[in-house]
Amino acid sequence: MLGQRLKLARSAAGLSLRGLEERIGNRVTAQAIGKYERNESVPSSGVLIALADSLSVPVSYLVGDQEMVLEGVEFRKQSLTSKRDQMQVEAKVLHLLERYLMVEEFLGLPSLNWDKPREAPYPVVNDPLEADHAAHSLRLHWGLGLDPIPNLVELLEERGIKVLSCALGNIDGLMARVRRTDKGTVPVLVVNSGHWGERQRLSMAHELGHLVLEVGAKVDDETAAYRFAGAFLMPAAVLWAAIGKHRTSIGWSELFALKQLFRVSVQALTYRCKDLGIFSPTLFRRLFNEFSRLGWRKPPYKEPYAMRGEVPRRFERLCFRALAEGAISEAKAAELLETSVHELNQRMEEPPDLEYDEANEGAGLRHVHPD
Repeated sequence: MLGQRLKLARSAAGLSLRGLEERIGNRVTAQAIGKYERNESVPSSGVLIALADSLSVPVSYLVGDQEMVLEGVEFRKQSLTSKRDQMQVEAKVLHLLERYLMVEEFLGLPSLNWDKPREAPYPVVNDPLEADHAAHSLRLHWGLGLDPIPNLVELLEERGIKVLSCALGNIDGLMARVRRTDKGTVPVLVVNSGHWGERQRLSMAHELGHLVLEVGAKVDDETAAYRFAGAFLMPAAVLWAAIGKHRTSIGWSELFALKQLFRVSVQALTYRCKDLGIFSPTLFRRLFNEFSRLGWRKPPYKEPYAMRGEVPRRFERLCFRALAEGAISEAKAAELLETSVHELNQRMEEPPDLEYDEANEGAGLRHVHPD
């Protein structure tokens, strides 16, 4: 078991065997580390401590016995440049999730079984429109009605889907299942912590689509997932009521008011209006030409009135609960939250600073006409 965890931590740190050898001051050779990872040899206590320190993980993590395997994760085409990058992301996800499941066990909480509709995965999607029907069905199952979703992270965690936020480079997000020995699987959604809130919400809804849809051979699974995401975040009936069923022009003021209502980007909103036939192909192209001219379609993809990211809070709440109830020590809570005991005590004793997020000024307000 130590071998698997050592390799996982090394991958998460982005180190080769030789790189780890250098990181620990050549205390042992790369060949020796390779033997540890293959469970052909066991490091001494001193080397074990050095390995843990160099990889920024506790010794208890390396010698733990909870075996987890990441399943069903598919990286989108062009999202990663190498197998090593994939391993690094997978290792980071497993490391974060293990701490999440650990604090649930400390509190004696069963990992929530995700609230999966009986019909899911929904019947094979042979037409993108069927992804709309699936999104509507999921909303009905979860009792959401047609109102815009104020906080998608909280909703998903309430429904038993673990949500993790971490730096993912050029990956928008991913959905996977983590299998634990004799304990079944846990769905986990990972969102890029470096992205704006509206981009995160679209990515989360997109990955949710991958979780609940079964896509036919004639439909691109990415197209179906994005169609599902648009329908889940922007139900057709509400959008029609807000904007009408056919528009030949629209102004920036109206677009950004709708952005704030649905908490999506104006680009996602425009795509959704095109899918529903609200915007003609001509108006759609003209709008996207404007988005390109204004630089919103290139990294960092920041539009005016960009929203803060939605931060998963359940894991942190559980850690503080476990500490308050005496289920874990201050040192263990600090370890789980990857902070110092001093910082932990400050967070326990002092209210958080309230930050005022001043809205960005919009572009010049004018109408975009199809001709």
